[in-house]
Amino acid sequence: MMTFWGLMIPLLGTTAGSACVFFLKAKIRPSLQKALLGFASGVMIAASVWSLLMPSIDMSEDMGKLAFLPAAVGVVGGVLFLLVLDRSIPHLHLDAKEPEGPKKEKLKKVTMLVLAVTLHNIPEGMAVGVTFAGAVAGNSEITMAGAFTLAIGIAIQNFPEGAIISMPLRSDGKVSKGKAFLYGTLSGVVEPVAAVITILLTSFVTPILPYLLSFAAGAMIYVVVEELIPEASEGDHSNIGTIGFAAGFVIMMVLDVALG
Repeated sequence: MMTFWGLMIPLLGTTAGSACVFFLKAKIRPSLQKALLGFASGVMIAASVWSLLMPSIDMSEDMGKLAFLPAAVGVVGGVLFLLVLDRSIPHLHLDAKEPEGPKKEKLKKVTMLVLAVTLHNIPEGMAVGVTFAGAVAGNSEITMAGAFTLAIGIAIQNFPEGAIISMPLRSDGKVSKGKAFLYGTLSGVVEPVAAVITILLTSFVTPILPYLLSFAAGAMIYVVVEELIPEASEGDHSNIGTIGFAAGFVIMMVLDVALG
């Protein structure tokens, strides 16, 4: 039961953020959006390093000087995995005029916006699932407290993501508050789904856990570098995004070290 609620924590963050559409009337100010995107980036990078890559390297100590190998292979694999998804699934980022992915697909703007955020959430769900799988399997490098810490950190950064997807949908005037909230929440459903699949495959996951941890880290890093940081840095006052990044990184690092 603890594991189930742990897997649901990130979705609760997305849902809470999406609920902002009921309480805030205006569209998110560009400066606040930059800060939120930067914050999410900082949390994801810190989680990648402290919760995923470092445990991956620690688990591989018996490889001696090659202890870095599973982490390196996993990161490259995660980046390539997200690159393939990015190229093969049509999606539209906020404030973008042209969709990415296959141009022949004729999808609604709302659908492509939700797909864009869903792509971001896939590696986060994988990360949470892998850490809980490691904790359930009794791996000494991953504790249940550490798994919950990662889930809480992901939920924190999912809050602004939920708001960033639901509020613009509503402000366009074409989507009701209820539908905007629903679309924002649905974009986060992929996280517990990916996590549950990983848990169900625990017996197969355990032998390659170092590779899977770093794979999730690589996928998260791809999302940050390819999408979140550029969106947080474009236009005026890009330093706001940088400050948000620093705040997110520090908060996630403190959570991981203090609670993990």
